Amino acid sequence: MENKEEIITTVSEENIYKLNGRVPLTKAIPFGLQHVLAMFVSNLAPVLIVCGAAVVRGTGESLTAVEITRLLQCAMFVAGIGTCLQLYPVWKIGSKLPIVMGVSFTFLGSLLMICTNPNLGYEGMVGAVILGGIFEGVVGLSAKYWKRYLTPVVSACVVIAIGLSLLPVGMNSWGGGSGADTFGSWYHLFVGAFTLVVCLVSRYLLKGVYKNLNILVGLILGYILSGIFTIAGIAPMIDFSGITKTIGEVGFFSIPRLVFFTSHKPVFDIGAFFTIAIVFLVSAAETTGATTAVCTGTLGRDIKIEELQGSLAVDGFSSTISGCFGCLPLTSFSQNVGLVTMTGVINRFTILMGAMILILASLFPPLGAFFNSLPQSVLGGCTVMMFGSIMYEGMKMLKECEFDDRTMILVSLAFCIGVGLTQTDGNFFAAFPQAVGDIFNGNAVAGVFVVSLLLSFVLPKEKKETNNES
Repeated sequence: MENKEEIITTVSEENIYKLNGRVPLTKAIPFGLQHVLAMFVSNLAPVLIVCGAAVVRGTGESLTAVEITRLLQCAMFVAGIGTCLQLYPVWKIGSKLPIVMGVSFTFLGSLLMICTNPNLGYEGMVGAVILGGIFEGVVGLSAKYWKRYLTPVVSACVVIAIGLSLLPVGMNSWGGGSGADTFGSWYHLFVGAFTLVVCLVSRYLLKGVYKNLNILVGLILGYILSGIFTIAGIAPMIDFSGITKTIGEVGFFSIPRLVFFTSHKPVFDIGAFFTIAIVFLVSAAETTGATTAVCTGTLGRDIKIEELQGSLAVDGFSSTISGCFGCLPLTSFSQNVGLVTMTGVINRFTILMGAMILILASLFPPLGAFFNSLPQSVLGGCTVMMFGSIMYEGMKMLKECEFDDRTMILVSLAFCIGVGLTQTDGNFFAAFPQAVGDIFNGNAVAGVFVVSLLLSFVLPKEKKETNNES
């Protein structure tokens, strides 16, 4: 069997399928760019949602447009830094695995609850992110003490749940973006379908390593078609004014600023910390599943304890770094895990190029604005199959587990309860504190993780019958 993890010193394009080794820049840059485009909009969307709703502590005023633009810049910068840490660890912080970090959607409910509270506001939210990141980082570094409780069945359930939870994200993007006034319009559906067809055709027509650039090809041709629709007046799919607006507000070059040097210095509130701490544990479960999927799906082996510790440590401590820049928590991006498992491109140097592009985009705001102009329907057409591939990897992991009554009960209840909670008509946890509903009602991963973990403790293991006949 080919060793994908051996240390290689020569530069070769074949190294793109190996974890270590140099790849020519002519190959590494486009494959790295593909990772950036796959996660770019999703990396910025939580910042727009949360910071657009946030109030300044004690005043009730909102953040200005320029401040939010600068936070988008910081989101790209910290995502690049977090990805670099995953790829090339500092001490025990990092997994040495092809994992891309980005701003997490998981925290939306809890963050909105904190940042819209006039007594806490944006400053209280930033303080909670900084403390919460340290908390998860410490939990991650102590993974060897609790890893044994995270059984293969639990890990498989979490990976499948991640794939399931992303399916509506892909379809919402295909329809034009969640909440868009033009959602479901013919041109969104047409461009999304066109992009998906291009991705599929490219995968079969391109040869060698180039076939795994099919997502990038789909993004480029989908963007071109959207541009034609916009310029010809057929449909308003790309807002080019965002680029000139960004130049006017921030300029061509700008260095991300630490929040301590702004007028919004963080406030550390114990209540806000506890509100967000449980969500950091849920984020840890998602990262555990994503990291496990990378190992099983691309390296063909189980995750090592050092990799789990390092991955979770980055999840936590990079969130603290993000908070120091006034931004939201980071987590491993499942769409990029799907891209890695689908293409087999696992080279760390290649994905480092993607991280460098993110950092570069943060220093040149117009470049970030250009990436951000990518239409949602184009992104949806590219991501639906990527998200499905995560579910596929989870099913492969589940296939390796022992199928008995205990596994059947654990998997059945985990998905019926965990996913079912996201399908209810009302607030299932109306009698509980709001934070409980925010975590479980809209997050299948959280419910599946908690139920499967509890059942793995409670359900007795079946004793295997031994044949003593001589």
